[in-house]
Amino acid sequence: MTSDSDAASNLWRHTLEQIPSLFGRLSYLASLRNLNSGQYEHFGLAQRFDAAEADRVLRESHVQIFYQWLSYGLQDQKLDLEEYLNSVDTELAAVIANWIRVAPYQTCVPAETRPVERELFLADFGRILEMLKFEHAVASPDPDA
Repeated sequence: MTSDSDAASNLWRHTLEQIPSLFGRLSYLASLRNLNSGQYEHFGLAQRFDAAEADRVLRESHVQIFYQWLSYGLQDQKLDLEEYLNSVDTELAAVIANWIRVAPYQTCVPAETRPVERELFLADFGRILEMLKFEHAVASPDPDA
């Protein structure tokens, strides 16, 4: 078995550094968390190290990226999110409308964060979505539709 730092550097070198936006990294790491168990699952890391080590490294990386996102100012968060959105293979207006309606970005918050950090993330994200909604002329979702 290789060392803990090997697992983390392997994850960063082979995966996370390949994702250009911070939000993309945050979204990717959140997608590896099993929403039922709360465990992070990555087949390749689990094969190379073990499931417990993969969970630990992914969990720590998720928290690290989350705090890095929170340290950005609102304008930098918006620019980073736009970089992520430009890489998504869906019409931008449709993504924005869906995110306003369904709020899938809430899963990007690590379970280990404090409520105030979660609230800050969600408030900032809501502001950014409002800016994007107006910049891209996205109609407000009609709750009666």
